[in-house]
Amino acid sequence: MLITDNTPGDWRALQDEVAAILRECGFDVDIERTFDTVRSSVEIDVYGEEEIDGRTYTIACECKHWTRNVPQGIVHSFRTVLSDLGVNSGYIISSNGFQSGAFEACENTNLELLTWQEFQSEFIETWLEEFLSPILQDELDPILSYTEPLVPTWFTQVPDHEVQTLRELRERYMPFGMLIMTFMPYADFMREDGFPELPLRQHMAENIEMIPDPILDAVGYREFMNHAIEYGTQAIEEFREVRRRNEV
Repeated sequence: MLITDNTPGDWRALQDEVAAILRECGFDVDIERTFDTVRSSVEIDVYGEEEIDGRTYTIACECKHWTRNVPQGIVHSFRTVLSDLGVNSGYIISSNGFQSGAFEACENTNLELLTWQEFQSEFIETWLEEFLSPILQDELDPILSYTEPLVPTWFTQVPDHEVQTLRELRERYMPFGMLIMTFMPYADFMREDGFPELPLRQHMAENIEMIPDPILDAVGYREFMNHAIEYGTQAIEEFREVRRRNEV
């Protein structure tokens, strides 16, 4: 599973993407932060801190957007930096893999060597719980009340000629509302096997013709989220327009 299907185009983009994911997972993040150690001054590409039960948990990341594999020497060097800084976890994120021996160089340490896709996998569960789910609730919660079986009170207060309009809107957007509900924070009971896997088209058997292709075919959750918010915001506005023009 991917947080995003975007592939960073250069080292700075890789840094920014790594920082964004950590920030969205709840970390306070610095990019290119300088530390003074007992040996020398060092710059960390991406540094993050979070509070867990009153304790500070720290992460340091080295981002390598190289055309060649990261050599063993870089691993040894960064491992020493992690030891000097005393961080809890360290990651080297490479766009092109690692040379032979690099993985042996970090065995039994707090350093992990990851590709961009593997880094996303490391944090995706936290990202889904801490970022995507709350964002969808903040942005799209009204569509659930508009499409659930118990209609809002104001639905019963519109003139007769608007009743059909609301029925058509509910019919059009109900499959989308049911889909979005599975991502909501309060829908844990619906997620025994985790969040729905992408692309959704492979797992939805009914009413897929009622949901836009970009939502069904997204392979990254960030792209799914953006498309869903755009479509859902449009749907919410259509319901609200009925309410505004009838002053109910």
